[in-house]
Amino acid sequence: AKVPLCIDSSNFDVIQAGLKCTQGKCVVNSISLKGGEGVFLEQANIIRRFGAAVVVMAFDEDGQATSTEDKIRICERSYKLLVEKVHFNPNDIIFDPNVLTIGTGMEEHDNYAVDFLNAIGPIRTKCPGAHISGGLSNLSFAFRGMNSVREAMHSVFLYH
Repeated sequence: AKVPLCIDSSNFDVIQAGLKCTQGKCVVNSISLKGGEGVFLEQANIIRRFGAAVVVMAFDEDGQATSTEDKIRICERSYKLLVEKVHFNPNDIIFDPNVLTIGTGMEEHDNYAVDFLNAIGPIRTKCPGAHISGGLSNLSFAFRGMNSVREAMHSVFLYH
C-alpha cells in the first residue's frame, strides 16, 4: 500500500536508499546549500528523478540563516536553482527558514522568532508555489523544565 512518507537523514546515501524503496510521492528532509551549489544541484536532481518533494533548509556556504534577510536570500537562491536548473515543480519545494530558539539569555537570539515570521511573506512572494515549514517547538527549546511555559507556547502554535 502507498503511505505518506518523509525520508529524514543528514546522510544523503540513506536518503537515496530510502527513495529506492518508496512507493508514490514522498518528501525528503532535507537539502541545503551548505555544501555548495554543486552538491545541492546533484542531490536535487536525484530527488526530482524519484518524483519526491523536498524540504530545503536555509543554510548556505556561510552557515545557517539567522536574519530575515538571510532567510529570504538563501530561500530565493535555492528556489531559482531548483526551478531554473533542476526543473523542480515549485509545488514540490518546502522551505524551512530555520525557527531558532528564543529565551536563551543571549541578546543576539532575541529576534529569532520575529525574523522567522518576517521571512515567511517575502519567501512566499519571491518563490511562488513553494511551501513553508518550521519547527515552532524550537522556539520553546530554551524553556526545558518549564512545562507551563512550553505548554502555553505550544497551545498558541496549535490554535493559530
